Amino acid sequence: MDLDQDAKQRNKAYHILLITGVILLAFNLRPAITSVGPIIGFIRDDMGLTNGSAGLLTSLPLIAFAIMSPIAPKLGNRFSNEWAMFIGLILLFIGITVRSTSIWILLFAGTLLVGLGIAIINVLLPSLIKGKFPKRVGLMTSVYTTAMGIFAATASGLSVPIASGLNLGWQVALLVWAIPTVVALFICFYLARKDPLHKNQMENKFVKASGQRMWRSPLAWQVALFMGFQSFLFYVTISWLPEILHSYGTSMTTAGWLLSFTQFIGLPASFLVPMLAERFRSQQGIVLALGLCAIGGYGGLLLGNSTVTMIISIILIGITLAGAFALALTFLGLRAQTAKEAAELSGMAQTLGYILAATGPIIIGFLFDLTQTWAVPLITILIVTVLVITFGLGAGRNKYV
Repeated sequence: MDLDQDAKQRNKAYHILLITGVILLAFNLRPAITSVGPIIGFIRDDMGLTNGSAGLLTSLPLIAFAIMSPIAPKLGNRFSNEWAMFIGLILLFIGITVRSTSIWILLFAGTLLVGLGIAIINVLLPSLIKGKFPKRVGLMTSVYTTAMGIFAATASGLSVPIASGLNLGWQVALLVWAIPTVVALFICFYLARKDPLHKNQMENKFVKASGQRMWRSPLAWQVALFMGFQSFLFYVTISWLPEILHSYGTSMTTAGWLLSFTQFIGLPASFLVPMLAERFRSQQGIVLALGLCAIGGYGGLLLGNSTVTMIISIILIGITLAGAFALALTFLGLRAQTAKEAAELSGMAQTLGYILAATGPIIIGFLFDLTQTWAVPLITILIVTVLVITFGLGAGRNKYV
């Protein structure tokens, strides 16, 4: 009896650390990216970049996502999900450190490493949740997307105060986000040592088979395109919303906090959407609701620049971005039948998805450089919103890949 009790206590302690690890990993998935948007003007001016090349600072991580996403499931299968994500955290830490310089080649190289590290965690975290919490996919997805949203929003809000308010410069505003990475490294190392590696190795054949089948699944393509186009909206907003608001007469400090507010206001949607999605056979109603919020939000920015219109638009955009991203991650679990299938769907969806997303900040920056107005970029964003709805309706059907 004592041995059984001791085993239960060790198992309970492991699960508490596992949940803590999931939250800490989620903390590191966005700050290294969302901290860039509010100070992209500072970086651009200091380094002498064009708007298009400045947009590349946000697009580079997405290019890295597309490169690493098909490799990440293989790393998880070879070393275990926990060890692979530990490697991802190391790459993230090195990337954050290297890019916090005024040397342009290190700025871009570090940004690429940031993307490679985050990509590994991005792909394998849904698989970890599917495998460790098979009956709580919606709840655990809610927990980690909300945790991710909190730190993403905090990073957006603190960038300008750190860089300008405290006179520490944009370099320190980027470097500070290495701190949560170090904390997560310790927890992830412990979890990796406790992971039963042999289970991963036993499923090697299945992984290869499912990976080949995944690219032939129309439903998997719809999940991937929904992931891609909603990510297009997210990264365009993170990159250029402060500049759009600044063009309407808002100070850059206020614009940075409004970007932070955009993400904070979406936290309830980030928490509720996965749990609601798990309760319904079809998620098409959720897709339509989020799509209408997107049209109202970006359409509001296009049609008016009054304070009331601006705030309402920001609220609707915040709900859209948080809810759509949480729904995309939930699809990775709901549309797959096993943890390994979820990893392969995640790898495919994020490969194809982030290729699309990577074009966003560059295209929008280029369109603004070309037209010197935000009207054409905002119309482009509304067209992408229609694509999000279209592929979301396909991905929301009650089927498995």
